[in-house]
Amino acid sequence: MRTAIIGGGIAGLAAAYELEQARQKGAQVEYTLFEARERLGGCLASEIVNGAVLERGPDSFLSEKPAAAELCRELGLGGELTPSNDAERKTYIVVRNRLVALPDGLMFLVPTKLIPTALTRLFSWKTKVRMGLELLHPPRPSDHDESVAALVERHFGRETVDRLADPLLSGIFGGDSAQLSARTVLPRLVEMESEYGSLTRGMLAAHRKMRLRAKAAAAGNGKKPGSAPAPRSIFTALRGGMQQLVDAVSARIDPASVRLSTPVTSLLKTAGGWRIEAGGATELYDAVIVASPAWAAGALLGRVDAALGEELSGIPYSSSITVNLIYDEARLGRLPDGFGFLVPAVEGRAMLACTFVHRKFLGRTPPGKAVLRAFLGGMKNEALVAVSDAELVAIVRRELSEILGEGVVRLGIEPEFAQVSRWSRAMAQYAVGHQERKQRIAERVAVLPGLRLAGNAYDGIGIPDCIRLGRQAARELVSESAS
Repeated sequence: MRTAIIGGGIAGLAAAYELEQARQKGAQVEYTLFEARERLGGCLASEIVNGAVLERGPDSFLSEKPAAAELCRELGLGGELTPSNDAERKTYIVVRNRLVALPDGLMFLVPTKLIPTALTRLFSWKTKVRMGLELLHPPRPSDHDESVAALVERHFGRETVDRLADPLLSGIFGGDSAQLSARTVLPRLVEMESEYGSLTRGMLAAHRKMRLRAKAAAAGNGKKPGSAPAPRSIFTALRGGMQQLVDAVSARIDPASVRLSTPVTSLLKTAGGWRIEAGGATELYDAVIVASPAWAAGALLGRVDAALGEELSGIPYSSSITVNLIYDEARLGRLPDGFGFLVPAVEGRAMLACTFVHRKFLGRTPPGKAVLRAFLGGMKNEALVAVSDAELVAIVRRELSEILGEGVVRLGIEPEFAQVSRWSRAMAQYAVGHQERKQRIAERVAVLPGLRLAGNAYDGIGIPDCIRLGRQAARELVSESAS
């Protein structure tokens, strides 16, 4: 089986790795990985500057999703896995230029503790009363998709959307809660509303079940009643940066099978298989894994199936910008405790968030240095991608000074190093109706033998999701060729 992989991001790399593993085990497999850029890894890119690990793209992955950590261990990177420093985890929301900590007991978007919710300065008393009355919500069947903003506003009011849902989802998706699909992005909350009515009651019930399962598991392992395993960190990174994962996977695939700076210009289905034009040459393959962004996949597959191309092209994307700043801690004032802060869109700022990197992951920044990582762009600020590096750095420095205070980040203090990275149309947006769109795409793909799709546009935007989908696509093709 000759397989073409289009796209050398982590999904395409995972697919190539899986095919190489099958080949080494004796499967009759050949593959070629086409990547339009001069490097592999897509948005996963990091470097070490003055001893500090700087991430240009994602800095970590969710620990609860196993695919990324499993791959790292297979590659011999298990010892490099670094948990987030959750003992010092604290996140703030910017409210009228003041940092307000997220209240204790907040389970994603749902408040579950009365006193911290009552005392927080994040919400007005009107919203707090609304949160208390939310316990009376009757069950509501989920008969149609709606936006996250609509779901949250119905339960907790508009202020909760503006000060909580929007900044949290903007930090994860670079998206707009008024456009994102509740059924896709927050499926557990949709299920809770259907069963319990109140999201607060649903979340408390889920928490009780989790504790009972943990106790039962501890008892089954012969541990003392009440003992439980140490909580897993929320995020996991690599000690030397996410580039370690890219380099390790790249080292495990056949270099002769990788074609960099070679965009695929044409993809056609023929009686003999899949005909690909790239780099001025035409080749025939038995199968193809399209691991490029959905908008690029749509342009290629539109000639094969116009309806499929239209569905893929219809998946919206947002752009993002990261700005890394290295400072001498001695010259900075005292930063707030915790990992950093999120900036709601209603604050009218360019920044979406800022992470205190040296606090989030220990051992990746030299003693005495502080790394501040700002995020800009998103669905509401696409125009910033065209702004110059110098201007973006100036914007971030000014906003940091205004939010944290001149006594912390003074405008006159130059960072020791500044790095700007742009990721145009890189973050897929799961808009209202995404589940139905995904089903229509699956139906069109099912009638095209040898075609698989992988990437962040379909069933999860994170690194583990992309790895899982890339490996799954390869496994399915190997299995089909063997049968």
